[in-house]
Amino acid sequence: MTIRLYDLAATEDRRLSPFCWRTKYALAHKGLEFEAVPVGFGEIPNICGGKFKTVPIIEDGATAMNESWDIADYLDRAYPERPMLFASPGERAGAVFFDNWFGPEVMLRLFRMYVLDIHNRARPEDRPYVRERREKRLGGTKLEDFVANREALLPETRDALRPIRMVLAKQPWLGGATPNYMDYIALGGFLWAASVATLPPLEKDDMLHDWLGRGFDLYGGLGRSAKTDPLAA
Repeated sequence: MTIRLYDLAATEDRRLSPFCWRTKYALAHKGLEFEAVPVGFGEIPNICGGKFKTVPIIEDGATAMNESWDIADYLDRAYPERPMLFASPGERAGAVFFDNWFGPEVMLRLFRMYVLDIHNRARPEDRPYVRERREKRLGGTKLEDFVANREALLPETRDALRPIRMVLAKQPWLGGATPNYMDYIALGGFLWAASVATLPPLEKDDMLHDWLGRGFDLYGGLGRSAKTDPLAA
């Protein structure tokens, strides 16, 4: 049975959730067939009887759940005969640590630069919701004002990626010889950025481009499956 994944979508078939991207990689890693169903922000309350407020959401037969970490753990429990996302508790703990570093150090900086782009890429009917929720999160600051000096954030954002570069200078993937969930977390973040950003975050000669290209090509070009823009000018 094909698993159904509800995937946050925007205009031009762009995809607006790094967590949905990492879940797509997790499903592909397991070799599971899935259907990515594009939904807008306003459609989420209509899924599974309104049980969940955020995506990703998967339906696997009678099982429905959200939250990318819960989905990853479920996939390993439900399909232990397929390649494991976490080969050991230690590997999972390492991925948790990486996620808790990558979120505030990289994704938060990208959010600060692209919060208005998220609004502008969203479907027209979703934009009032996006603006209201994001401006509330920003303490009432208008999105346009919040990103007014975003170019100044580029140097520190690029510098924040230094630990990833240091690892990839010595091995092909964050997971070592083969990609693992740490790679999927980071690739999901960059695919989200490539889906929304009107200001490319990387320089042309950044060594990360090699890893990103190989990562986007994984699993039959999974990272090429939706509209994105170059990550460097």
